[in-house]
Amino acid sequence: MVDAGYTNCEGFLAPYRGHRYHLKEWGDRQPVSAEEYFNMKHSKARNVIERCFGLLKGRWAILRCPSFFPIRTQGRIVLACVLLHNLLRKYMPTDDNVRFEEEDEEEGDDDDDDSDDEIEYVTHIETSDAWTTFRSTLAQTLFNNWRARSNRRR
Repeated sequence: MVDAGYTNCEGFLAPYRGHRYHLKEWGDRQPVSAEEYFNMKHSKARNVIERCFGLLKGRWAILRCPSFFPIRTQGRIVLACVLLHNLLRKYMPTDDNVRFEEEDEEEGDDDDDDSDDEIEYVTHIETSDAWTTFRSTLAQTLFNNWRARSNRRR
């Protein structure tokens, strides 16, 4: 899920441009189209994701600065941080009050060799008809389901 600065393309699910997006823009008004409803849900989901990354960045220093690792390795780092976070939350429920001190570690030979990773940079993104269709179908389905639930409550 990306913000409106990105185009909707493979791997990037962007909101619709030209429609209300940010939650503060909604107030008491209800969405009037599938695009508006999709943007409202997209905004809510991105807020949750941003809060989660904020928690992870507060705990794991490696996530606080730009990474120059290959993309595949970056994904593994994030996944490892999430798994460790969840493990700590499961077995140390009072862990929220603990501040982690950075420990000096001696750098040694790393047995987990990422030599199969090729350095991969995102240099450009292109729109994708498949992702545009996916977003449109998802938006219409979400909107129709919401309207059906709203009509049943009345």
